[in-house]
Amino acid sequence: MWIGHDLNPWSSYKAMRCLQARMGVSMVRITVSGHPGSGTSTLVSGLMDHYGWSSLNGGDVFRGEAKRRGMSLSDFGALCTTDLEVDRQLDALLQERMSATGAEEIVESRLSGWWAYRLNLDCVRLWVDVEDEERARRVVGREGGTIEEALEANAKRTSVDAERFTELYGILPEQREPYTIVLDGTHLGRDEVLAAVIEHLEATA
Repeated sequence: MWIGHDLNPWSSYKAMRCLQARMGVSMVRITVSGHPGSGTSTLVSGLMDHYGWSSLNGGDVFRGEAKRRGMSLSDFGALCTTDLEVDRQLDALLQERMSATGAEEIVESRLSGWWAYRLNLDCVRLWVDVEDEERARRVVGREGGTIEEALEANAKRTSVDAERFTELYGILPEQREPYTIVLDGTHLGRDEVLAAVIEHLEATA
């Protein structure tokens, strides 16, 4: 009968995570960030399936706060565009969730990497970089329209968000400072992106 140590790194990892939870340590394993159309949601879904992990999206916090205030999503979205303090409160809620005992293993939002960096969370911080035209093609494939319309909409959203993030925090999501890995997904399929991220996670486990 074998009585040695378990050499499966993921069994050891799971045991460590249980210990961390009991000690009140954040459970975040990876943050996933990228501009719209970069495939972050598809990647998160793949990681959840592969590891059996749970995830937290910045949109979850948005929807939860809208419900708490008794507002429709469209009305709450309009409020966020006119009151930067609401945006600040949402980001504070996301950081609180990330820091909590038993937090989700995956956190997806454009600023989640920055928050993990500033909170000193011991996790992989990923930025998925995809060229503008490829992101536009993906948006068109998902939502319809033309490449030109998608390019214009993406550029406008990026510009508005950049102005807001700069005013609120003096940062931009795509700045390289907070990330432990930047993955160019322009010419990679969803399975290739997932495989690359899994390889990195297991190399750093």
